[in-house]
Amino acid sequence: MTGGTGAGRERSARAASGRWAVGTVAAYAAAVAAFAYALVSLYWGLGGHALVATVGGYVEQFARRGGALPVVVALAAAAAKAVGGLLALALVRPWGRRVPRRWLLIGSSAASVLLVGYGGLNVLAGALVLLGVIHPAGQVDRTALRWHVGVWDLWFLVWGILLALATIGYWRRTGRPGNRVAAGR
Repeated sequence: MTGGTGAGRERSARAASGRWAVGTVAAYAAAVAAFAYALVSLYWGLGGHALVATVGGYVEQFARRGGALPVVVALAAAAAKAVGGLLALALVRPWGRRVPRRWLLIGSSAASVLLVGYGGLNVLAGALVLLGVIHPAGQVDRTALRWHVGVWDLWFLVWGILLALATIGYWRRTGRPGNRVAAGR
């Protein structure tokens, strides 16, 4: 026999679209994580102080001191996070086809590595300190450290993992010659 049964082709198409669907869902979730994080930075940049104590250390002191520099830094962080959200969306939205495939793959891969590396190392190190495995010299703001392990740095880690899944989905979806034409590449 040449070819397969209709049911067999349908199952393989469903499996393929399911794989693509994971990348698409991950891209939208990465964008939500990025834009939500950008809103937090924007809030702090516009003078909000809620939850700034959970960041602790120099960043908290810097934010509470006020002035133009903390505002500029917070707004730059918000802009960078918003760009990260747009990068995630470019992997799945039609307007993303205007960006060369290679650029999207390099940019999203690099961002994924940075986010996973930064978030993962900070979550791991913070958890080891909280568990008493590591004993840093000097004082530790355990409240802020718990927030970093459970929220702020974990947020970077989850965002990075989602972006990595979205990047893999994009790579698979657009990597085959027939799919490049369908994807507008």
